[in-house]
Amino acid sequence: MQTEDTIAAISTAPGHSGIGIVRLSGRDAIKIAAKIFLSARQKKIRKTSSHRMLYGHITDHANKETIDEVLVSVMKAPNTYTREDVVEINSHGGPVPLRRILDLVINAGARLAEPGEFTQRAFLNGRLDLAQAEAVIDVINALTEQSRKTAVSQLKGGLSKKIQSIREELIELAAFVEAYIDFPDEDIEELSMKDMKKRAENIHQALQKLIESSRYGRVLREGLKTAIIGRPNVGKSSLLNALLEHDRAIVTDVPGTTRDVIEEYLNIKGIPVRIMDTAGIRDVKDIAEKEGVKRSLMAMEDADLVILVLDGSEELHKTDKELIEKSGSKHSIIVINKCDLPQKIDTAMVVGARRAVPLQAQGNIVNISAKKETGLDELKIRIAEMVLSGSAEGSAEIVTSARHVHALEKALDSMSAFITTVDKQTSPEFLSVELRDALDAIGDIIGITTTDDILNKIFSSFCIGK
Repeated sequence: MQTEDTIAAISTAPGHSGIGIVRLSGRDAIKIAAKIFLSARQKKIRKTSSHRMLYGHITDHANKETIDEVLVSVMKAPNTYTREDVVEINSHGGPVPLRRILDLVINAGARLAEPGEFTQRAFLNGRLDLAQAEAVIDVINALTEQSRKTAVSQLKGGLSKKIQSIREELIELAAFVEAYIDFPDEDIEELSMKDMKKRAENIHQALQKLIESSRYGRVLREGLKTAIIGRPNVGKSSLLNALLEHDRAIVTDVPGTTRDVIEEYLNIKGIPVRIMDTAGIRDVKDIAEKEGVKRSLMAMEDADLVILVLDGSEELHKTDKELIEKSGSKHSIIVINKCDLPQKIDTAMVVGARRAVPLQAQGNIVNISAKKETGLDELKIRIAEMVLSGSAEGSAEIVTSARHVHALEKALDSMSAFITTVDKQTSPEFLSVELRDALDAIGDIIGITTTDDILNKIFSSFCIGK
């Protein structure tokens, strides 16, 4: 990527809006803007103080045509997003004037920015570390208010400070080991060896805690994959509609109405939930319904959380028991629906079947009426409790990126090997190797040791203009 040239892009979303922004960044940003901007009060954009806004018009001098009435923001390095000179042209938000302005800017000497290139320059110029830069896209893509708060915390450096703290501890430990290697004739005291192991164990614990936070962090970033499963006509689609508070799925008394997986997002106690209504599971011969059942089972297998719906107005069916067993390896909640009708289901049998599955899947049993919309608050509480149990909710030190988790796991493996090596009292050179590997892995999170290929992959996921 070239960093000496000046880049430009439309930074606001496509479509029609009151205001749109064309952003420039680079050493010639002000010079280029001056070629197409005429101040209403004859002010020179090059002589304008930093962080000032000028009113005027964008003009195509070749055609002697006024393109739009604008406000131009002038921000001079280094106190800008990219730490380069930045100009933002605030025009009317239609796609036609924005495109014309961008064309003029490019014809005047700028280059169209690549996806994420403004933020990449902010990273390369030292304004943001890599973890903070990645948090920018998390702020943009936040699914709930809690997702946004976590992303903003990372953007402000919450996670980076913890990573830097661990890295400093690793450097201190590495210096201790290197000193021992450089002075082999000096006997290292037993207390010092114990201290070295204790420091390594503290680092190991800190890494493990961050990795554990990623379960909650991934949910905040991607949403909790939740599959509603059950036999036909137990009220799965009615439950989806009740949770969404509008009719999304078709509800009829005809078994097999839902033939495909219906997916929607909803906000439960600040947790983004990617909820899937599935086809009723039963033995069928119809090809379309059979495919629907297959997809239901696949959705259940792929889900983070399974909501198994039973019909409280009927006795426990053989298929119900089978589904309890099938969901046994998952975090799951049993919902007994139609509690507004006379109850025939034997709750004791449900509890008994529940106890036959692994402990993590035993979960909860909630009675509801999707039709009357009763019991839904209790269900939402149970969903939130299952997500937040053992999580770091409210902490600034939450890992949301799979890339970060991979790096932390590599560092954790190196620290485990380090501790084993200390216990075996083998050559200190091996200790040094493990610490260097851990340092490289940790440095990869904040961009100290990251390769160009990884950088390009990260920033290519950004939108153009950011």
